[in-house]
Amino acid sequence: MDSYSAEDLHKGHGPMNHNQMIEAPSQNPSAFQNMGEGWGRALIDLPLLLAIFRRRMKLFLGAALLVLAVVVMVTLQMTPKYQAHAELIIDPRESAGVDYQAAVAGLPLDNAAVDTEVEVMKSRAIAEKVMDKLSLGDDPEFNRALEEPVGFAKLKKTVRGLFPSQVNKHLDENIAARIEREKTVDRLIKATSVEREGTSRVISLRFESEDPVKAATITNAFVDQYLVSQLDAKFEEIQRENNYLAEQLESLRDNVREAEQAVEAYRAETGLVSTQNGSLLSEEQISELNGQLIIQKAELAEKEARLNNVKSKLDSGESADNIGEVLSSPVIGGLRAQQADLERRKSELQTRYGPRHPQIIKIQQEEEGLTRQIEQEVARIVSSLESEVNISRQKVRTLESSLNANKVELQENNAALVRLRELEREAEASREQLEFALSRFKETSQIADLTQADARIGARATIPTKTAFPNKMLNILLGTILGGAIGAMLVLLAEIFDNGLRTAEDIEHSLSMPMITAVPMLGQGLFGKAGDVAPQNHLVDKPLSAFSESYRTIRSSIMLGRDGLPRPRVLAVTSAMSGEGKTVSTLCLGRICALSGDRVIVLDCDVRRRILSDSVPSFENGLLEVLRGQAPLKEVIRKDAKTTMHMVPVSASVQDGADLFGSPAFDALLAKLKSHYDLVILDTPPITAVADTRTIISVADAVLMVVRWRETPIKIARAARKILASLSTPILGAVLTQVNAREQSQYGYEGSSAYYTENAKYYHN
Repeated sequence: MDSYSAEDLHKGHGPMNHNQMIEAPSQNPSAFQNMGEGWGRALIDLPLLLAIFRRRMKLFLGAALLVLAVVVMVTLQMTPKYQAHAELIIDPRESAGVDYQAAVAGLPLDNAAVDTEVEVMKSRAIAEKVMDKLSLGDDPEFNRALEEPVGFAKLKKTVRGLFPSQVNKHLDENIAARIEREKTVDRLIKATSVEREGTSRVISLRFESEDPVKAATITNAFVDQYLVSQLDAKFEEIQRENNYLAEQLESLRDNVREAEQAVEAYRAETGLVSTQNGSLLSEEQISELNGQLIIQKAELAEKEARLNNVKSKLDSGESADNIGEVLSSPVIGGLRAQQADLERRKSELQTRYGPRHPQIIKIQQEEEGLTRQIEQEVARIVSSLESEVNISRQKVRTLESSLNANKVELQENNAALVRLRELEREAEASREQLEFALSRFKETSQIADLTQADARIGARATIPTKTAFPNKMLNILLGTILGGAIGAMLVLLAEIFDNGLRTAEDIEHSLSMPMITAVPMLGQGLFGKAGDVAPQNHLVDKPLSAFSESYRTIRSSIMLGRDGLPRPRVLAVTSAMSGEGKTVSTLCLGRICALSGDRVIVLDCDVRRRILSDSVPSFENGLLEVLRGQAPLKEVIRKDAKTTMHMVPVSASVQDGADLFGSPAFDALLAKLKSHYDLVILDTPPITAVADTRTIISVADAVLMVVRWRETPIKIARAARKILASLSTPILGAVLTQVNAREQSQYGYEGSSAYYTENAKYYHN
């Protein structure tokens, strides 16, 4: 066997240092990366998930069955309810003979209108009408104040009676009754379901009740009250408009009367007299005068022309017989006839008597008299024509004067006519308003007799024969799903909070050190209780058991060494915290080495707890006395009762605080022991708890870390590993203790089920 001095160990010249045995993640990035990739693959590995589910099967099934049992129990305790169903069709209709848009318009056929009617059916107003019509305020199903409490509800009511609310104590009776009424309406609304069927105009109404007959009755009452509310709303609108129109008619009549009186008063004041055709009197007079003036001017022109014609002919010496006015005169005609008769008689007398006959002279005298008469008549005719011309001219002047006067009057009337027309327009507008109001009043009076609801019943509710609540199969299905979800969540939480180290992969990934072996837990009964036999004794009594074989694996790792380096002669056994089986592992390792023929000695270096020393029979001196030089080594060495293993206990002497493990005496002791033994095992305190542990490990050839299965927290184990990495002592590896082989086999990792399955046939427990 190779031996190493204490000085060599302090200088790091041992078989291997910790950097050679295993690299830390920070010093080996590629190894750390591979480790992370392996862990990521494990997280989505289906066999891993199945293994997690299998080992947490009890937790999963327990949670799922518990939730399912609660759901079933609650479902069975629920009061069954029946649901009635009715349908309404939104179908606005209008009468052909009446203008509905003028008074009450029907519903537009759009989505917003149908959705609004759905909300109207769910409104408190409809629910209150249904409650009042059916007297549901006296029904204990909806008025909980009338319900007789049973079970927990009765106890709750009793407790509330003992501690009355200060608010309810001061409430008025009317207010309290109102509150109960509101609560009843709330329960009625809660039991009602109104929804639109897709995008159609069909509205479905459902109501749930403990009584099927009551469910159908209340559903139909909701439908009826909705239709009645539509009619009531329209009647109220019509009545409102009729009342408004009736009030407006009187006011409009007064307005018309006042406007017409204002027109007539202004007309009388300004003298604006109208004719039958609506024009002003002055306009009619001007029109007539214009016509007469035109006629008179024409007559004047005609008469002036005749007079001028006569005068021009007379002035030119033309015979009066050629003048038309003369020829047309009957007097001239008579005189001309007499003159012709005288000429005839004169001619006859001249023929008979000659020109000197007295009768001829008489006839000549008569002719001269007729000529003078003709001349006088012509003069009279001319004078008559002049008189007519003067008269016509005077008429023209008179007409022109009257016309001018009427034009002046018309101009004045036109100025006053602007205000008159304004008053007439106001009067006309008042008359139109009055006529429109009268027409609307007649229309709304007719609409009141023809108004219909904008909906019709598609299907009335029938008495349901099957319960709608609770849906037992659905509840059981949901309970199963919920139980499975809660079970899976608990499994997930258990895995998350299970921060212990369980497998070789956990040791390698979390601590960056190899796991040498997994030591099975003894006494694995139904509840996992340990047996009465101590583990170190079981190892001797059952040398072919799996428990014993695990320590043989540790011995093989010590004997063979690693990477071709010499095996360690001084082995320090430590842990991250107490209670991880470090001392038991030290004893078992020592005994298995002794049973294998090795010369082995175990030193109890835990001077505070001295658990290893408690297994040694009575002694006075121990390791501390040897280091102080108060006792020789051979007096403190004790032999194991069942093997050839030797032990050095620690006495309960008072410590003086001296660093005995860092003294030359301790180095000399180890050097001496190595010369007599094949293996020296040091049982050290937890490395995270006691500073002496670092000193003890630093003088050892290798260190073995004990980790308790599923109990050692990963953070504490990593802290211990970090401390070991800071020392120069090589790390042999880790031992996983107190492993439940049955549960370990459920983790599904490679080799984890070897002890409990195929490899179990090699062991005799």
